[in-house]
Amino acid sequence: MSTTQPPGSAHAHDELPSSTVTLIVNDQPRSARCPDRTLLVELIRDELGLFGTHAGCLNGDCGACTVNVDGRITKSCLVLAPAAEGTTITTVEGLGEPGALHPVQEAFWEKDGFQCGFCLPGQLFATIDLLDHEDAPSDDDIRGALAGNICRCTGYQKIIDSVRCAAERTARTPD
Repeated sequence: MSTTQPPGSAHAHDELPSSTVTLIVNDQPRSARCPDRTLLVELIRDELGLFGTHAGCLNGDCGACTVNVDGRITKSCLVLAPAAEGTTITTVEGLGEPGALHPVQEAFWEKDGFQCGFCLPGQLFATIDLLDHEDAPSDDDIRGALAGNICRCTGYQKIIDSVRCAAERTARTPD
């Protein structure tokens, strides 16, 4: 009797090509071994235990998996985990200072810009990215920045109100 397992057997997954991925997540060095086909959202949630990043549509449409990778907002369901090797990632848990909310999170809290919170990572990161480039965005700017983030709860008006509030809180003063 042979001890090797044929392809498709119960143990075939043990032989998948895998890599150790080393990165900085929320200012902490992290490392995890995973199959090469693992999505970054799966690595963040399943291997690193950071559940604020949500696995929604898994095709880049909803924004629930959004994180910041090396200064750019990224839908982590569209990135293979090994491709993130050596990057610096901020998840929703890493926003703000330890023990304090980021000003954008505070604005969303104050203006009821979320209900269930599933879409919140995409909304927050899109808002932060917008406000990094525009101090006083118009409603059209806000809608454009939030495009690609689907919310099934709020009807979007409270999200727009939250972004306006965040803009007021984070506006840079002229030198």
